[in-house]
Amino acid sequence: MELVCPAGNFPSMKAAVTHGADAVYLGFKDETNARNFSGLNFNDSKLDKSLAFARDHNVKIFIAINTYPQPSTWHKWQYAIDKAADLGVNAVIVADMGVMDYAANKHPGLHIHLSVQGSATNHEALSFYHRNFNIKRAVIPRVLSLTQVSKLTQTSPVDLEVFAFGSLCIMAEGRCHLSSYITGESPNMSGVCSPAKSVSWKNTGDVLESRLNNVLIDRYAEDEHAGYPTLCKGRFEVNGNTYHALEEPTSLNTLSVLPQLHEIGVKALKIEGRQRSPAYIAQVVQVWREAIDQYKQQPEQFKERSAWKQALDKVSEGTQTTLGAYSRPWQ
Repeated sequence: MELVCPAGNFPSMKAAVTHGADAVYLGFKDETNARNFSGLNFNDSKLDKSLAFARDHNVKIFIAINTYPQPSTWHKWQYAIDKAADLGVNAVIVADMGVMDYAANKHPGLHIHLSVQGSATNHEALSFYHRNFNIKRAVIPRVLSLTQVSKLTQTSPVDLEVFAFGSLCIMAEGRCHLSSYITGESPNMSGVCSPAKSVSWKNTGDVLESRLNNVLIDRYAEDEHAGYPTLCKGRFEVNGNTYHALEEPTSLNTLSVLPQLHEIGVKALKIEGRQRSPAYIAQVVQVWREAIDQYKQQPEQFKERSAWKQALDKVSEGTQTTLGAYSRPWQ
């Protein structure tokens, strides 16, 4: 299985590459990618050095062009595809069918991976994208159980990539507009959920308040870990009780089902986190590299080490992890 790791900037790319990534994914410095945060992504001056570093270490390069263009800005997505093709990257990660059509016709040799933002969760959808745009791989949304992923691998006409570790999203990816309720911007259109310009923090006595476009999202006591304010992970008062009504801050961790993911035919494991620090990337990638290598060497004796779990718990949201939708015993 290929280990696909995030690179939000050059230090993060170096951390991913030197700690064991098989491939890195990154975005251009504009709204064509779904992590369009200030201070992230790559402009022309950084690209050549970054791509050369990855190639020197035999690491594949994927460019995320995975947001949905509007008619007035269509040329930006065309330019992004053209640039990726000129750079000779291993693949582009695309969600929008118009962008895929442009890439398939203008650059037939360019490999296309269907982004998780494309929300393909069944054989018919994957066959459609393969038939019409010749996609080589699809990133599966984090809404399917392990049983459902297994069935999908048996019939899929393309390789499947699944999220292995990182932030969870309660929405079906590619269909989330919740953040635009407060900020007017959604990850699908603007490439960012909870844009930094809308985020503010304020200390009130011993309590830290986080706000999004001046709307209170959460309050944290001194002994609580403060998370980045997103609407879906805020605390709300419901029927007199204040709690995480939509989703608790937690991270996906599939390390315990690594053997099953391999056995059912998953081709790539994806680490979420282009917005994370280089130290975070280094820690997570190192753990997953060790785990995959150990499984390859002794598949029958593979067991999740407590040290791996402890290391991943420390860098997870809310310092806790979950199998998410992968675990549905009732199925």
